Amino acid sequence: MSKIGSMRGFLASSIGVTCAAALALPLTPPAVAATARPVPPTQAATAARPAPHAGTPDTTLTSRRAAEPYAPGGTQSLPLEPLTRNRATPTAPDTPELGLTRRSVRHFSLVGIVWDDPAAELHGRVQVRTRAAGTGTWSGWQDVETHNADHAADPDTLERTSGRVRGATAPLWVGDSDGVELRVRFAPESAEAGTARPGARTRDLPAAPSLPSGLRLELVDPGDDAPPADAPEDDSRTTGLADEISAADETAADETAADETAADETAADETAADAASAATEASAANAGLAPLDATEIPELNRAESEQEFFALNTGELTEQQRVRPFVGPRPRIVTRRGWGANEGLRERGFRYTKKVKAAFVHHTASGNKYRCSQSPSLIRSIYRYHVRSMGWRDIGYNFLIDKCGKIYEGRAGGVARPVLGAHTLGFNSNSMGIAVLGSYGAKKPSSAAVKAIARLTAWKLGLYGVNPRGKTYLKSAGSNLYRKGKKVRLNVISGHRDGFRTSCPGRKLYGKLGSARSKAARYQGR
Repeated sequence: MSKIGSMRGFLASSIGVTCAAALALPLTPPAVAATARPVPPTQAATAARPAPHAGTPDTTLTSRRAAEPYAPGGTQSLPLEPLTRNRATPTAPDTPELGLTRRSVRHFSLVGIVWDDPAAELHGRVQVRTRAAGTGTWSGWQDVETHNADHAADPDTLERTSGRVRGATAPLWVGDSDGVELRVRFAPESAEAGTARPGARTRDLPAAPSLPSGLRLELVDPGDDAPPADAPEDDSRTTGLADEISAADETAADETAADETAADETAADETAADAASAATEASAANAGLAPLDATEIPELNRAESEQEFFALNTGELTEQQRVRPFVGPRPRIVTRRGWGANEGLRERGFRYTKKVKAAFVHHTASGNKYRCSQSPSLIRSIYRYHVRSMGWRDIGYNFLIDKCGKIYEGRAGGVARPVLGAHTLGFNSNSMGIAVLGSYGAKKPSSAAVKAIARLTAWKLGLYGVNPRGKTYLKSAGSNLYRKGKKVRLNVISGHRDGFRTSCPGRKLYGKLGSARSKAARYQGR
């Protein structure tokens, strides 16, 4: 009996140890476990950005650069999961709700949601909260703008039909963060709440049966400013955390690393060469306005701008234009190199329209919690989001303006040329898109930003002989306001909502466009 009792004690002890060991194992989600793999060198560079411990002071950009190698930026793409309803997130029993529970992630500064079908709409509410990397403090819930389909390439264009384009929300700038929580709740809509213009007939939308398929959270790290000349382009759009790779995966990675090193180095060399070539291509598009690799295009006075106007329009001027060219002084413009564009991200080559007859003003709807010193990082984030997450060939806007009135070059191809953008669905041809960084539905734009709109349009529209206070006709390529082929009479400086039923550029910014038109005309000497 004593032997039997000893045996029972041994079995109980063994079972207890086994269970304790099992409970101590990390719980890796099935999706992560299934996709875990060695981290490519470019992802490793992004993953190497250390997260400060919660409660420690945030490091400055200068000190961080001194301590870290150049980081090219990257995107973490996380599939959404069904959420369990509780008192904190009450919903109706049959209401679809997806999201992500609170978790730690690699550093990021901008968020957005994408899905498979670019023609599908997300009917519902998207809210996110993030953890500040410097302090470990969690933000409150922030809304993400879901109506974003109106910022896109025109129907039937090569960019729109590339097969890479996805549906997406507007991006939201959250600053340097290392934790995230997300919830997406379905809510049927009978009309686009808050987006209809006064007096316009509202559009009845069918009740969507569910949320769009393939919903993913995109966490964008803008990386550091200007990349070194020999820095390889980072193509990471990862599906999980590097630190979630198990010990077994790390062992397998060590065993295969030697075999892959030569191939990785060759690929990195080719990528770096391609990125360098693309950077030269983008800079050369502004030849005659600034030296190669310039970080900004200098401002000119009126006389110098008139000489530039004559040089750009040789043999195409009327006698009246030769006597009195109505062109505003060229403002200072930060080039793509100036804001740190990684030219290896975008599609090579440029696409142009015939002329610039109108300017559409937008807001990025990315929130107003950014400092002017962070504008380059915000633009790099939007650029990466447009290209890597949404599938566009380049950033959609032709120009961007921050709250301090600084003007930035957008889509590559030359600031003085009629570059075809992806900013106003249905009216990208013969127009340009100007986006003011921020959200201006309830907040007034700064006087510096409105002045910058006026200065930029006075110069760029002046190069094409267009009066900022005038009217023009554009042919619709198809929108929810105007059928395809319809010739539409618009203000030369219009808001996005003039060509598409949308709230963009926000009520407060839209209300300032009259002032921008008058100022632009005065800058032209009219």
